[in-house]
Amino acid sequence: MTQDVASNIQAPRVDDRPVWDVIFAVYGYPALLLAHRLKVFALLAAGPRTVEDICSSLNIKQRPAEAILTVATALGFLSLQEERYSLTAVAEEYLLEKSPNYFGFFWDLMIDNYQVCSFSTLEKAILTDSPQVYGGGDIFKSHEEQIELLHRFTRGMHSFSITAAFVWPEVIDFSQHRVMLDVAGGSAAHSIGAASKLQNLKVIFLDFRQVCEVAQEYINQYSLQERIKTQEINIWSDHWPSADLHFFSDVYHHWMPEKCHFLTAKSFNSLESGGRIVIHEMLYNDEKNGPFASAAYSMIMMGWTEGKQYSGLELSTMLKEIGFEDIQIHKAFGYYSIVTGRKP
Repeated sequence: MTQDVASNIQAPRVDDRPVWDVIFAVYGYPALLLAHRLKVFALLAAGPRTVEDICSSLNIKQRPAEAILTVATALGFLSLQEERYSLTAVAEEYLLEKSPNYFGFFWDLMIDNYQVCSFSTLEKAILTDSPQVYGGGDIFKSHEEQIELLHRFTRGMHSFSITAAFVWPEVIDFSQHRVMLDVAGGSAAHSIGAASKLQNLKVIFLDFRQVCEVAQEYINQYSLQERIKTQEINIWSDHWPSADLHFFSDVYHHWMPEKCHFLTAKSFNSLESGGRIVIHEMLYNDEKNGPFASAAYSMIMMGWTEGKQYSGLELSTMLKEIGFEDIQIHKAFGYYSIVTGRKP
């Protein structure tokens, strides 16, 4: 009988790598955060080093060092030649603090709030349909009340926004626009990118007072005080100043469709005739079966806000229902795209 059962076992139709990959993601990718926190990338900025050199400099044993370094190498952040580890271009571009494209502050934000992506916290977020960051409080209210949280969050947002901010202004022709509202603009990274790339454009940065104060520091760093003005505002209840270009980056994904509709209608009513709305987001494809990056970003939203990612079709439909015309979707930098529409 046993022999009959064994002889009837069929080989699986596919191999088991996808189910292993889930486990490897849980253990493997955090190695990069550990390397960042241990300052492996900063150490290698001075030049290639052997594993023994790295162990000595970081005061860690060879077994854990090799585990972290091998993951970083396998994922393309380090290279290994003649037994010496060195930085790849992606590490030099995004993981060295001296780089204008430094991404590390966002990794710091994730590390400092790592409990949000624990299994138990995400399970609670899924079962209760409520964000769990900062102990389950409202993220924006927490930032208003605790300025240090706001500074860390804004530094993280700037870290992943500033590179993309210099790309979207050149994706399509925005040269005819004169005044842009950067709505809930965070660090003002996209205000800086737009003002730098579009020489005839003036920018009004809209956010609440504490965010405006932080954004002004970044604006000053780029010497764009004459081109970018901050305005303290409640974007939900206050009147928006006149403009012919409205820009939203990573704003819609904070909210469910009802609030996104509200913002879209407010933009439409506020824009000058011929004005354009630009929504900068990581988009689901129209079939809502990927890509993985957008789906994973939605999981981040589960932990941090009440929102989710949208498809290009969903945002386009939203713009059309409000009255926008000439709706277009374009790839921008990395995983980001822009969805735009023009007010007749």
